[in-house]
Amino acid sequence: MIGSLIDFLDSSYSLEWVMLWTDVMVWGILIALLLGIRSIRRSLQSRRQWRQVFESPIAMASGLILCVYFAIALVDSVHFKIVSPQTETQTLEQFEGDDRFNLSPALEGRVFSVLDTIFVHLLERNERTYSAPFALTEYSSSVQYLANGDVEQVYLPLKYAGQHLLDINRNQLNVNTESISMGWDITEKTSSVMITSVLVVVVILLFQLYWRMHSLIFRAKPEMVGEPIHLPWKTFYITLFIIIFTLIWLYEMSQYYYVLGTDKVGQDVLYQSIKSIRTGVMIGLLTTLVMLPLALFLGISAGYFKGWIDDVIQYLYTTLNSIPGVLLIAAAVLVMQSILAQNQDWFGSTEERADLRLLFLILILGITSWTGLCRLLRAETLKLSQLEYVQSARAFGLSGFKIITKHIMPNLMHLVLIALVLDFSGLVLAEAVLSYVGVGVDPTTPSWGNMINQARLEMAREPMVWWSLLSAFTFMFILVLAANLFSDRVQRVLDPRGKN
Repeated sequence: MIGSLIDFLDSSYSLEWVMLWTDVMVWGILIALLLGIRSIRRSLQSRRQWRQVFESPIAMASGLILCVYFAIALVDSVHFKIVSPQTETQTLEQFEGDDRFNLSPALEGRVFSVLDTIFVHLLERNERTYSAPFALTEYSSSVQYLANGDVEQVYLPLKYAGQHLLDINRNQLNVNTESISMGWDITEKTSSVMITSVLVVVVILLFQLYWRMHSLIFRAKPEMVGEPIHLPWKTFYITLFIIIFTLIWLYEMSQYYYVLGTDKVGQDVLYQSIKSIRTGVMIGLLTTLVMLPLALFLGISAGYFKGWIDDVIQYLYTTLNSIPGVLLIAAAVLVMQSILAQNQDWFGSTEERADLRLLFLILILGITSWTGLCRLLRAETLKLSQLEYVQSARAFGLSGFKIITKHIMPNLMHLVLIALVLDFSGLVLAEAVLSYVGVGVDPTTPSWGNMINQARLEMAREPMVWWSLLSAFTFMFILVLAANLFSDRVQRVLDPRGKN
């Protein structure tokens, strides 16, 4: 793809990098995570706590899965579009028949991501209608007129899937023979992918051993001497092998087959499922960034200052909690849609409009989701404000701001972290529910909720189309399960009242 893109750009087209609002926030999260890791490495107590977290094999495997999902979201958060420096009205018609760049003529001005360039063969390889996973023909039969005027129902062959099998059996027309050839082809490619995955894992293992031998990563520190590290490396490498094998296998098979089938308009379901990862991860992570400042400021203020400030804040979150969440979010989304419809000049493309709607949805979810954490922080701050060291600090004349930042907030961080990790999976599921009822992300935005919403009609047709729903469920289930298992371990370790 990169070589084809360079050849195409040499023909007078160029790339223009596009920075969407959600891209800025996602990369901001990465910077915050790196700063957090740096802070943890500087603190002996934090290192011990997080080492205890990853001493659990389940937490190690779950954390690795979450890192892969986040990495895919990062790759899908680098956007660009194809522009022509010569003339604004120029199209790609002059390049029709040029196989160097295998994209459709309507792509000038369209926003792409780096992930799109990786799966470009899925982006533009569309069929006519439904096809089942690993099928070579359409899912439904079509009417075909014969030369003698008769009519028959036939299953039309797919335009792209299994075309390489024609080179293996040029003269075969038997479906059974074709299935046998496809079975051998899949087995051969799977064996090749397994060998490649083993080699990749072995290289990573050797690289780790090399650095460990030279004490560049696992550098012995004076305060760490005598503290053995019992990380479940066996679980780590087994999980890593499964992830690498799955990713390479999906990519390799998608070159020749529709691994998860196609939808009503012939688009690849695997591509939609992978593109939906960014939406799910952003809803889970970015919403926490929006609700965290509100919950921290209001919760700590209510618990520390008490009085009329506590009464106002309690009235505020009690009022919000009394309104059904779905109705409140739906009303806010409808207002947001009206605003966007009246201000079309805010965005220059469909992708930018969809991204702005996603940003507004994140803000709406954040503004309506802070009440639970706020109530928890208020109760904990009420308890901490009565402890001796806080009373002593107040007696020595420290201001309320210094007491909160130096004594209250550090003792609340474990609760904040536990609450955020626990809320992540709930927010991912919330997006699916909201998109299912039609008040979620833009219909043009890939998301598991939109896939499930479209699949409800497909499940009622005959024959039933089941793979879209299964694909969205599987990708979402893995993310939510990993987040729940990881958050459970974090809660056990970081909660002082819990048992490790």
